[in-house]
Amino acid sequence: MSKLRAALLHLVLIAGIAVVVGPFVYMLLTAMTTDNYSLPSPQKLMTDAKTLGNFAEAWGKNHFQLFFANSLLVTAATMAFSLMLSSCMAYSFARFEFPGKELLFRLFVFTLFVPAIINIIPQFTILKSLHLVDNYAGLVLLYVGSGLVGSTFFLRGFFERIPRELEESIVIDGGGRFTVFRSVYIPMSLPALGTLAIFSFQGTWDEFVVALTVMKSEAHRTLPVALQLFRGQYASFYGLFFAGSIIALVPTILVFLLFQKQFVQANLSDGGVKN
Repeated sequence: MSKLRAALLHLVLIAGIAVVVGPFVYMLLTAMTTDNYSLPSPQKLMTDAKTLGNFAEAWGKNHFQLFFANSLLVTAATMAFSLMLSSCMAYSFARFEFPGKELLFRLFVFTLFVPAIINIIPQFTILKSLHLVDNYAGLVLLYVGSGLVGSTFFLRGFFERIPRELEESIVIDGGGRFTVFRSVYIPMSLPALGTLAIFSFQGTWDEFVVALTVMKSEAHRTLPVALQLFRGQYASFYGLFFAGSIIALVPTILVFLLFQKQFVQANLSDGGVKN
């Protein structure tokens, strides 16, 4: 029975992998097809000749490179500011004592239950009064603010698990709060920071509604907005559109490969405190 159960489990896992990977493989093969005017059948995809010309053509059409660079700039800035601000705020809530801390943190977390779509109108009004509409600074400000609460909540729980004993040697040597934060909490929180970096990059890179609302001029468009317009213009050019979609996926895959090791979390006290 144990061998039969293991075989069934493996079959279920293989079926799950096929469901997840299958559409991506189909999209990749379609992006390499020479017939751009019809959606090919799986059998045709396996037998027809393949080409990489669709990728080069998609990259060169409709200022695709400009929109790609715009998204890269906005996403990198959002990820950097999100990690910096959320780690500082999480450290404050985890280790500082001040009146009303828990009440403030609960109010802070309560904003997670407010649907993001409700905030678009007041956010746009504030950005307009600050003259930040159609400005990368305004877009980054919205992205950082929308993800700050969840990131702070996640990091605070991680920081609270770090033993306070690890701070003692630094405090004895005269180190202050910032030295403790930089030398203890940041190095020991790399798994959490790496996870947040992946989520922040992916969430910002794929975001469409806010970018469409805030960025008005064509030169300032981000890649998700440009892809929707690209799809409308080349709706029947399946190979071309899928090639552009594959190009848009590359940065997310690279960021995941870069930070994936941070998902493996070591014991927080390993090597830090002697028994």
